[in-house]
Amino acid sequence: MCYDIDARPPILPIAGAAIDSEDAVLTSADGTKFAAFAARAGRPNGAGIVVLPDVRGLFSFYEELALRFAEEGINAIAFDYFGRTAGVARRDAEFPWLDNVKQTKFDQISADVAANVAYLRSPAGGSCTSVFTVGFCFGGSNSWLQAAEGHGLAGAIGFYGRPGPSFVDNSPGPLQRAAEMKCPLLGLMGGADAGIPETEVQAFREALNAAGVPNEIVSYPGAPHSFFDRTYDEHAEASADAWKRCLAFIAANRK
Repeated sequence: MCYDIDARPPILPIAGAAIDSEDAVLTSADGTKFAAFAARAGRPNGAGIVVLPDVRGLFSFYEELALRFAEEGINAIAFDYFGRTAGVARRDAEFPWLDNVKQTKFDQISADVAANVAYLRSPAGGSCTSVFTVGFCFGGSNSWLQAAEGHGLAGAIGFYGRPGPSFVDNSPGPLQRAAEMKCPLLGLMGGADAGIPETEVQAFREALNAAGVPNEIVSYPGAPHSFFDRTYDEHAEASADAWKRCLAFIAANRK
């Protein structure tokens, strides 16, 4: 698992930033309703971002992250994977996330992302002209994969996603689908991540380069999996740099 239920993103709020937010329920193409959290910028810059959580699904870490994006002028929506198996109710620390994440399927996640992208492009979501994805761990891999799913994304960001096949349904991973990617990718990896060896990260870089996909895959020496967390004071420098790179990537690829 990536984050504890009480984790917080290592980004301080911007004093005086004008934003509004709300709990939302969106509907996927197969009719499934799923929970989401939308944050709208007071001074939008045209960009929107879909936040793909870790294996726990939607909780406060990702809601707060959506707010931080909105403070930067980027409309954001974070969503939950488990509408098909657990409904749209809020969940506590006892939620059996593992049982639910094992029932996810890549095509359903992609369909849910499509509903989020459509929301951001709609007037309700801010009529965004450039839409990005960002994800963490399980969501990191799935964020990169959205670049191959025909959503018309401006870019895809992944924090410590696995480049290889999905551990849930064994569907092809970002490494296997590198040649299908249709937008730039940003990867932010822990150099000391025991579950994702540097050889796999380097293979992903090489596959993207061979496919001509613009990419920046950054490994932070000594940083573990899920280093982007306010409780990890020893990784504050890596966290600050990762956030700066996210904002720069969005600014560089915004249309």
